[in-house]
Amino acid sequence: MDTRRLILFIVISLGLMLAWEKYFAPKPTPTAITQNISNSSDTGVTPVANSVSDTGFNLANDQTINVATDLMKVKISTVGGDIRDVDLVKYSDYDNTSKPYKLLLNENSRVFVAQTGLVSPNANVQLPTHKTIFKADANNYTLSPDQKTLTVNLTATSESGGIVVIKSFTFNRDSYVVDVNYQIINNQTTALNGVTAYWRFLRDEQAPAGETKFVHTFTGPVYYNDTAKFNTIKFDALAKNDVEYPQNTANGWAGFTEHYFTGLWLLNPNNHPAVCVNGVQCRFNFKNVDGNLASAGVMTDLPVIAPHSNYNISVPVYIGPQEYHAMAAAPELERTKDYGWVYIFATPLFWLLVQIYSFVQNWGWSIVLLTLSLKVVLYPLTRASYKSMARMKALAPKMERLKEQYGDDKVKLQQATMAMYREEKVNPVGGCLPMLLQIPVFIGLYWALLGSVELRQAHFLWINDLSRPDPYYILPAILAVTMFLQTFLNPPAADPVQQKMMRIMPLAFSVMFFFFPAGLVVYWLVNNVLSMSQQWYVNNHVVLNKKKK
Repeated sequence: MDTRRLILFIVISLGLMLAWEKYFAPKPTPTAITQNISNSSDTGVTPVANSVSDTGFNLANDQTINVATDLMKVKISTVGGDIRDVDLVKYSDYDNTSKPYKLLLNENSRVFVAQTGLVSPNANVQLPTHKTIFKADANNYTLSPDQKTLTVNLTATSESGGIVVIKSFTFNRDSYVVDVNYQIINNQTTALNGVTAYWRFLRDEQAPAGETKFVHTFTGPVYYNDTAKFNTIKFDALAKNDVEYPQNTANGWAGFTEHYFTGLWLLNPNNHPAVCVNGVQCRFNFKNVDGNLASAGVMTDLPVIAPHSNYNISVPVYIGPQEYHAMAAAPELERTKDYGWVYIFATPLFWLLVQIYSFVQNWGWSIVLLTLSLKVVLYPLTRASYKSMARMKALAPKMERLKEQYGDDKVKLQQATMAMYREEKVNPVGGCLPMLLQIPVFIGLYWALLGSVELRQAHFLWINDLSRPDPYYILPAILAVTMFLQTFLNPPAADPVQQKMMRIMPLAFSVMFFFFPAGLVVYWLVNNVLSMSQQWYVNNHVVLNKKKK
């Protein structure tokens, strides 16, 4: 299979796979259809019908608490204790690189915030929700160099004074995980029964800056647990209430993902106690809010809180980049990267890229070395393919004579062609299988690089950001030239018009690379140059030497 046929095969295959995933792929079988009703059990939780009220939804304003750590700047509102803004200081804004990347925000018609609250089936029980105004101890907090953790406390007290709730945020050095804790102090003479805590993100449907027709990844609600595995939810399906997902869950995470970044509530994070234990029942919860926002998160049904006692529950939240090492915060967090069906290939390839980077300390050169390593490992397959292509190219003069001899008699021409193949011991499709076996690997590497936040702001040669297109279009131009030159190494097409078209097609195909992230172009260019070198070597040494013998 020559390069032009390979290009056509990749395009058609990708189209078929996308169509399969959209229209025919089986949906995950949920354990139950989600509802706003929790089931009774033997854990001491009474059946409740708690739900989060979003009637007349709006994000009210009160005091703002500013928190600065080594990785983020956070704004917390005293209304509900919402996390309204999160600036990731290690990453710059896509449009204005002098500013940090704003992952959570509430400005310029954009909404992406984190909210929590408590609800009870008893209307007489006053518990703080995302609309309650908390009292804060201070308005500014900074994680000093000698601190490993920083805690922000907010307090809400019922009118009778019988219930006091302290909502705490604990920030950790060198971590994008924030522990969000509720301490419920029941000073009443009666027990608190059927209390539910909700932990959610609210987000609009807008994709992050930098998304184009050529570079597009999934943006929207996601969830994972051991049973349902990883799943995405489309905004329009949520708006139509046409979504099925597991109701009860004992582990996993839920929230939103976008290109390079994610916000998730974690039920069984690493290095942290699991949430869904000791009488706590957990549920995923997704819904449309106010027509244009999506809510994604979890709900936890709490055990009975006895009179004159305290109860604590903590659910960590991850708000940050999809960095390789940061993704160790909870099981399977790397699934938030949009690898699609090539996840099984992309994950180990990116792991290998990370290992190479640990030695060379440059992502551009890491891509070069990884591509080189793959070409060396896959050379036996490539060699077989190129040998077949070289033999087909050598038969081109004979093929021309057969066409002159049989003219328009396609049946006899076909018979004579097959006889020639048998005589020369050439399999016309002999180069296809080796090439096909390589396709999942290279597509996997493509998606691994496309989803790699590590390439954001990574320098290589004259390029300051490998996640953006080459500012001078040098790499795409060189790639276009190499793709054109490679057509001369392949067997010529039977029809002269088709042959000219096949000369032009690689140039037309290469146009999209002018809009691709530079990191992807580095990979494709290196792969193309190495492929040409291997093909030239096979054509001029392996096949030629065999003929001499």
